[in-house]
Amino acid sequence: MIHVDFPFNFDGRGRTAATPLEEHVRDLIELVLFTTPGERVNRPDFGSGLLQQVFEPNDPTMATTSSFLVQGELQRWLGDLIAVEGVEVSAEDSTLRVVVQYQIRRTREQRVATLTREV
Repeated sequence: MIHVDFPFNFDGRGRTAATPLEEHVRDLIELVLFTTPGERVNRPDFGSGLLQQVFEPNDPTMATTSSFLVQGELQRWLGDLIAVEGVEVSAEDSTLRVVVQYQIRRTREQRVATLTREV
């Protein structure tokens, strides 16, 4: 099965760039985490709201809340593709760092995605 690469781009032949399943799943995780609810017109509840958590005090409570938020939204939107095994969220200065441990359901392969975003 061919999966469209994210962000959308073209390959060397001028066609829509494709990506393997493992990279496609990682791209989907990034989309869920860094999309703010209300950002998508036809799916206003899509996203995690994680970027709003950055403005909360940087303490263990925020980290725990963010981890539960991320894990819940990943299970909601990608639960048929992945099994989330662990989430770690940290904010350092203006950088948000999220580490997601998951298993791809189709291949049973365990993966770790480390995602960062400047806020």
